[in-house]
Amino acid sequence: MPVGVPKVPFQFPEDEDAVWADLYNRLHNERILFLCDELDYENSNNVVGLIVHLTIEDATRDQFLFINCEGGLIIPGVALYDTMQWVPTTIHTIGMGLVASIGSFVLLGGEITKRIALPHARVMIHQPSSVFEDDESIEFAMDIDLILHLRRNVLRAYTERTYASPWVIAYDLERDVFMSATEAQTHGVVDLVGFESENENFVGGFPHGYTPQDGPPFLFLPD
Repeated sequence: MPVGVPKVPFQFPEDEDAVWADLYNRLHNERILFLCDELDYENSNNVVGLIVHLTIEDATRDQFLFINCEGGLIIPGVALYDTMQWVPTTIHTIGMGLVASIGSFVLLGGEITKRIALPHARVMIHQPSSVFEDDESIEFAMDIDLILHLRRNVLRAYTERTYASPWVIAYDLERDVFMSATEAQTHGVVDLVGFESENENFVGGFPHGYTPQDGPPFLFLPD
């Protein structure tokens, strides 16, 4: 029997007693966001709205976007990517599970030096694609032009944010390229491979003095 979205206690600063809040609303309040489904217009708009709202509320606090996305539509993905570049807030991207297709493009869009893949994450990149079977000849030509335009933009973004040669990126985008977290770091899609620290300065995986405002309690080290 489904239990629905869990609720957790949360106390607003002006209230004396805690109230039960939706788990995801509680996490959103701590600037922890999720993209854990196929990326479509609805999911993209929801995440964009949260990023903009939280930035207006407090632009000085970093935001953390956890991504477990097998792909989706490129236009909503580009909209999310552009929003991440536009807002003044620092956005950390954390890849987990499978981050594929347009999901890897969003992962790439995090603040440089703040893009992380968890140790067992898989990352896949490839070029934009479309389906033309039902198109008339004129619409087919327009679709081709749009896909080529989008491909050039994706190629430029990967080149600028991975510091790899355009020829290397162009070659990789010609096919599905699956990478481990370490390989994604080598390619420049992410900057770090992250995991919870087990050193003596941490208790139970959390640093001494940790508060939710500090962000997710990870120590990120190069693999």
